[in-house]
Amino acid sequence: MIYQIDPLSDRRWDSLVARHPDSSVFHTSGWLQALRRTYGYEPVVYTRSSPQGELDEGLVFCRVSSRLTGNRLVSLPFSDHCDPLVENGNSGSALFEEICHQPGSRKWRYVEVRPRNEAHYECLDLQVVKKYCFHTLDLRHSETAIFSGFHKDCTQRKVQRAERDNLAYRKGCSDTLLKIFYRLFVRMRRKRRVPPQPFRWFQNLSECLGPAMQIRVALWGERPAASIVTLQHGNSLLYKYGCSDESLRNLGGIQWLFWKVIQEAKALGMDELDLGRTDWDNPGLIKFKDRLGGQRFVLNYRQYPEAKADSPLHYKKNGPAGWLVEHTPLPIVVMTGRLLYRHFG
Repeated sequence: MIYQIDPLSDRRWDSLVARHPDSSVFHTSGWLQALRRTYGYEPVVYTRSSPQGELDEGLVFCRVSSRLTGNRLVSLPFSDHCDPLVENGNSGSALFEEICHQPGSRKWRYVEVRPRNEAHYECLDLQVVKKYCFHTLDLRHSETAIFSGFHKDCTQRKVQRAERDNLAYRKGCSDTLLKIFYRLFVRMRRKRRVPPQPFRWFQNLSECLGPAMQIRVALWGERPAASIVTLQHGNSLLYKYGCSDESLRNLGGIQWLFWKVIQEAKALGMDELDLGRTDWDNPGLIKFKDRLGGQRFVLNYRQYPEAKADSPLHYKKNGPAGWLVEHTPLPIVVMTGRLLYRHFG
């Protein structure tokens, strides 16, 4: 029998996330709360564990309801990956099958999963609808070995240039740092022809995740040169967002910030730097992560049933919509993201 629980009110969920080896920051109640606050998505966990007993397994989704893009179950919106928290891969497949065939499932346009570990769904014939490049960096090596793994010209020398030019370093989750990050982020997103997530999303992440979210900024004098946002869970540190001032790119601020992250993560005993997913049509970012020494994998997002035609809001940055974003004033670009992102989940 399948049960549904609310991961924001059932304390057993946080306990399962804390002890399960496949959990990530995307499973945490903080991340789920930020999704609900910002976009109105309702999180739900499906499990075969009895409501009266310990929670031994769970597959978390958000209910995404939109008149523009349809109603669906997604595990999870705006999350790079989200594995089922089960005992083994077969358990994940069996649980997913039961979810898809339970009464009421037909009201969903589709059910989407975003596993990091393919073994969880390998015995199911699920259509792959999206593919991403995914990088991780093993932090168990020495700092010297990690630095030696950087690309000599494009990464090592950039870090050395930043140190030689005495860039200033700021870290924390204050409103001041958040606003510095967001100003850079909005300009970068417009240049890449993509609307930015609303500012409230980052505020909610900061409020819901607390010190697990950190903003790092590199300053050249008073000017922000680069900024990145990281999220911590267990022994993994995840790079989620990054941006830089194109006119100060030669200072190596973004490479230097990653080196700072690596040093701090190692000091905390972290095992892994999760560099996140990258669209295959963004070869520049893929190459950047390669040059950090990241190891490549493929993330396959899968749906049941088979995907139909694109929704009315299917976004292509190289199409007319992308051109408009690039040539629209910043306030309108920000407003566009605020209005549309809840439909993209």
